[in-house]
Amino acid sequence: MSEQHTAMAVSEQRSARMADIDQLIQRFLAVESAMNANIPTTLWISDLHGEGDRFKSILRGRFGMLYQTCREALPNTFSAEKIQYLVRIIRRKEYIADERIQMDMQDVIFCLCGVLKYKLTGFGQVDEILRPEFRDIVSRLLAGLPVPDPIFEEEIIARRLIAHLADAIRKVLLDRIQVLGDVFDRGPQPDKIIRILSSPAYRGMVDYVWGNHDILWMGAASGNRSLVAEALRITCRYDHFTMMERLRFDTRKLAAFAAATYPDDQITGKFKAKTPLGRAMEKALTIIQFKLEERTILENPEYEMQDRLWLNRLSEMLKTGEVAGLNDTSFPTINLDDPMLLSEEEQEIIDDLTKQFLTNHHLKRLLAFFFTKGRAYHVHNNTLNIHALVPSTAGGEFDEFMGRQGKKLLDFIQDSIRRVGVNYLAGREQRQRDQDLFFYLWCGPKSPFFGKQAMKTFERYFLTDKATHEERSLYWRENIATTAFKQKMLKEFGVRRVVYGHTPVNYKKGLKMASDDGVAINIDGGFAEAYYNRGHALVHTPRQLYGIILPTPDEIKEAMRRLESAPLDIELIEEFRQPMKVRDTQAGQALKKERDALRQKIRAMRRDVAHGVKSGN
Repeated sequence: MSEQHTAMAVSEQRSARMADIDQLIQRFLAVESAMNANIPTTLWISDLHGEGDRFKSILRGRFGMLYQTCREALPNTFSAEKIQYLVRIIRRKEYIADERIQMDMQDVIFCLCGVLKYKLTGFGQVDEILRPEFRDIVSRLLAGLPVPDPIFEEEIIARRLIAHLADAIRKVLLDRIQVLGDVFDRGPQPDKIIRILSSPAYRGMVDYVWGNHDILWMGAASGNRSLVAEALRITCRYDHFTMMERLRFDTRKLAAFAAATYPDDQITGKFKAKTPLGRAMEKALTIIQFKLEERTILENPEYEMQDRLWLNRLSEMLKTGEVAGLNDTSFPTINLDDPMLLSEEEQEIIDDLTKQFLTNHHLKRLLAFFFTKGRAYHVHNNTLNIHALVPSTAGGEFDEFMGRQGKKLLDFIQDSIRRVGVNYLAGREQRQRDQDLFFYLWCGPKSPFFGKQAMKTFERYFLTDKATHEERSLYWRENIATTAFKQKMLKEFGVRRVVYGHTPVNYKKGLKMASDDGVAINIDGGFAEAYYNRGHALVHTPRQLYGIILPTPDEIKEAMRRLESAPLDIELIEEFRQPMKVRDTQAGQALKKERDALRQKIRAMRRDVAHGVKSGN
């Protein structure tokens, strides 16, 4: 090969190496930029329990976050009245003249740019959120560069710019939504909530942690027969027949059997459905559920749920006539000599309903979101997010289930659920052991989604002694209040806080969401009508961590009547002297490792190139 050809080959090789270095530098700078961005503004919400319309309404208003964001973004000299004025403009996406405030359109434009600039430090490029015709102008305003005078002098231009700035602020106001489970049951529109969360507008920003009511429906859909009966029993109990129709469930066989088997005058237990047919269906499903779940308990002695075996005891009461403690003695389908035996009609009904769950495409589209997006726990911004708890003992240690405890237990459960999800979505057969596990996760005492001594469904329906109805919580509440257990939790998961839901906190009784040190935060405020009809939310911005006590529907209606904003009580948990950066989080530590590795690689490649030049290679 000639010297000329050799030189050309060396030059091409060197150019290729420099191109590789340039690519590494580009990634290095992107990682460095990401590390130094403000943390994303995150909203937590839990235990929505089917209240679809209410969730949509409150989400549209961004949970009162506009005011807090404007207050953080603008100088401290701004009064609360001015902040409220800007919030009104952003909500309406139009300029509002107010003699009391005395801010013209130019003032408003500069203020909105200040809010947008504050938010964009953790979002990305302005190109992603503005229409093309305003991108250059807004970019110049954000950079502090001059813009043409007509921007402020021509009213129609100024008004359109204000509308677009307000729209852009609403788009970037919220970066992440953490949902801590329990979308299903109690309320009538769990499907609406799932459609909102899985929509293109929100799916990319949502992190979902499963709750026990979600587990119930996921287990039913994967073929667990007792959970099929239980999911529909709860649906009938709350009279959500319209929801069943929306999901295309055919309950005619069940309804005909229930009406013939359980006349209304013979239903004396604590059944809640409002119509005679609803109560009959609720009772029919209750008996089928008990028969099926007792089989699961007997086939899995490691669950240690033998105290839930009531049917033999019930049979003895009915045989001997010792029924004084019962409020209902009509059990025509229970074989007193073999109480777990399903009647021929019961077997036909549960076979039909299970097949419907397995093949229901409407339900599958909804549950695909849970199986693919959901997790047993999630770590974000140095915070552990769980639905209910991590099982623990009376002595403040992690409790063991199936040979695992702490993080390893949650990882095992997560892997098991994902395996079932893959099979369910592909229409493949499930392992019986995996299906049984869903039953335990729904109501087992060491389930991280439940955490009570027992689910007292039988006692609440049929026993007159109210002392037997109590569902005693195990040790989480007491343990998470101690410094020792909190530190154990933080070390186990490598976090600084724990956020959870599941057990409602009634702030009207003076209870707070957060522990005094801000380490443990319970965000279940009873969102559903079946509870307190209020609810909590938690917001983490770069400058603050605060809880929001949400208004009730009645408070919202009253505010609308008065043309005012609905009242929001704020529980300030922590303020930060400087905006919190991504580099301060677990994600930031991972980015730091990547950045350091990239730096070493760039330097090594540069040395190789320099060495090649010096040696003439």
